[in-house]
Amino acid sequence: MRTRQRSRGPAWTRRSFLQASAAAGTIAAPQAFAEPARFAPTWESLVDGYRVPEWFRDAKFGIWAHWSAQCVPEVGDWYARSMYLQGHGHYDHHVKTYGHPSKVGFMEIQNLWKADSWQPEELLDLYAKAGAKYFVALANHHDNFDAYDSKYHGWNSVRVGPRRDIVGLWAQAARQRGLHFGVSNHSAHAWHWLQPAYGYDAEGPLAGRRYDAFHLRKADGKGTWWEGLDPQELYTGPSMVIPDGITSIKAAQDWHEANDRLWNEDPPAKNPAFTRQWFLRCRDLVDSYRPDLLYFDNYGLPLGQAGLDITAHFYNANMAWHGGKLEAVVNAKFLPPERRAGLVEDTERGFREGIEPLPWQTDTCIGEWHYNRWMYEGHQYKPASAVIHRLCDIVAKNGNLLLSVPLRGNGTIDSDERKILADLADWMGRNGEAIHGTRPWRRYGEGPTRVRADAEESATMAFGAEDIRYTTKGGALYAIALGWPKSGVLRLTALAQDSVLAPGAIERVEVLGASEPLTFTRTAKGLHVRVPEGLAGASAIALKIQGNGLL
Repeated sequence: MRTRQRSRGPAWTRRSFLQASAAAGTIAAPQAFAEPARFAPTWESLVDGYRVPEWFRDAKFGIWAHWSAQCVPEVGDWYARSMYLQGHGHYDHHVKTYGHPSKVGFMEIQNLWKADSWQPEELLDLYAKAGAKYFVALANHHDNFDAYDSKYHGWNSVRVGPRRDIVGLWAQAARQRGLHFGVSNHSAHAWHWLQPAYGYDAEGPLAGRRYDAFHLRKADGKGTWWEGLDPQELYTGPSMVIPDGITSIKAAQDWHEANDRLWNEDPPAKNPAFTRQWFLRCRDLVDSYRPDLLYFDNYGLPLGQAGLDITAHFYNANMAWHGGKLEAVVNAKFLPPERRAGLVEDTERGFREGIEPLPWQTDTCIGEWHYNRWMYEGHQYKPASAVIHRLCDIVAKNGNLLLSVPLRGNGTIDSDERKILADLADWMGRNGEAIHGTRPWRRYGEGPTRVRADAEESATMAFGAEDIRYTTKGGALYAIALGWPKSGVLRLTALAQDSVLAPGAIERVEVLGASEPLTFTRTAKGLHVRVPEGLAGASAIALKIQGNGLL
């Protein structure tokens, strides 16, 4: 995703959105729990009461299906918006492939999403074998379409497109394989993100002709596939419409960038119905599918007080489901330090420089978030080695990695993606002991390659055998070398003789996947370990080190 502009967010009201709306009769009253609610819808309550569950800290690695109708064109991210931006490649693709957006809007693409080759059980088998301990399904994106059996939004995958409960079937397959299940909610920004659907061409033979969202209403659907549905509920209504009279493509692009492209978490002042519906839809998602994890694609919590209300509701409901024990995880981004303890902060395609005091998560993708055929045909995905290096770095710094593997619109993954998953499975099958269930050591690692928190993910980081990442579990120290040493000998400087980090004796060193101990020497320059030649070329080599005074 492109860089978003941030805001400081709204001032939080004392009266919750849920309470105010219930009193006004616009939504149902809050759910009653058997025990008094532990969490109130305030940041103070979330921060004071929340603790990250052990299952999440142990899991370390999750896989995400960031899958929606925007995967149907197979041209990458944000199609539902950029197909309405004249001058964008997606606009050109749409006109050539489907027709002009005044006649064929994104709602038609929603209905072309058939998921006709989707086999969630087979995919979850691949994900679990690759080492994932949790799985996250996209519940809705900025395109405002619910991929579940939504009670409050007719534009959903049971009624349109796949005509199947995508989230429900993902949940069933994940839980059958012992994976924790999460959902991602991106829809809070739909109210401004979709406004280009109300726009028009600034140049050309159809200049000035408004796109489909501007003129379609419920009555227009009579006799069509969408009869009974209101396009305005999908496109969110005309709250920020580009004015008439713009006559250049650049001027139109500039207008959209300065207006409906701005990114903040305030509820739309001119569209309070959107916030009410968002809350109802999200509460329905939580109550119907009982996820373990709820991911918000937001800077902080979405839509002001509504985001606080849904988070408190999720925490309280989760405790009711688990006999009073809190097992819930909420992800959000760019949290100020004083709020980070209230949930699990996520860093989109991001890094950390050192060990974080609180558990955190990075989400990234092997390609683009929505399927892009060019990345497959050009063999442009991140290789398994890059994913492994990223995972080891994150885990050593008290984090988790959530990895997106894009699906085609039909629900399949391509051969390059299958190869990446198979390579991950091979490495995790041998070395997962150094990842799952571990905690950080006294130092995250060592080596010449430095990771900056502000680094762009596209920046080249050539990890090598001198780059070591440390984890601990069950009385053992694990050292993961992010490459093969040309000499066949790894040197761990943090474990040198008389090291203040490891003052005791080292009694045994072994490489994971083999039972025989390895030969090692310990000097003032480090612990020197000769590794088996059979591991030459490995992406990363994990050692298990035992002794006294190491932990």
